[in-house]
Amino acid sequence: MGMPAGERLGLDIKRAEQALMAAKQLAVRPAGLTVPQYAALFALADSPGISGAALARTCLVTPQAMTVVLKNLEERGLIERSPHPWHRNILETRLTEAGRAALAVADEKAVVIERAIAAELTEAERATLRDLLARCGKAVGRAASEL
Repeated sequence: MGMPAGERLGLDIKRAEQALMAAKQLAVRPAGLTVPQYAALFALADSPGISGAALARTCLVTPQAMTVVLKNLEERGLIERSPHPWHRNILETRLTEAGRAALAVADEKAVVIERAIAAELTEAERATLRDLLARCGKAVGRAASEL
């Protein structure tokens, strides 16, 4: 074995991520949403009219996964899509009133989790954590490009 288990950080990062996603799933379920649907609605609230491809990048999912999320949200009347005025092959996506209402219900609970994380750390620790996680992401990217 090239590296002892106790020295590996990947499992710690994965545990934290899984705990976060499980808690967020519990938080958004009363609104009838999944975490990816919530993430899409949250991003759309901040960037109305964004394309599906840009939304996928924002939500850190593949364009194919975002296509499924958007299809489900549109079928439920939570978003509406229309052709871009100049680029007809690009669909702009916006929240409907029902989408804004579902987002409000989900976010009221999801923010409890975010506040719990924030309360556990000082402002300086939060900044350090963001920096450390960004550095980890870059290190993973560099290592992956060498495989």
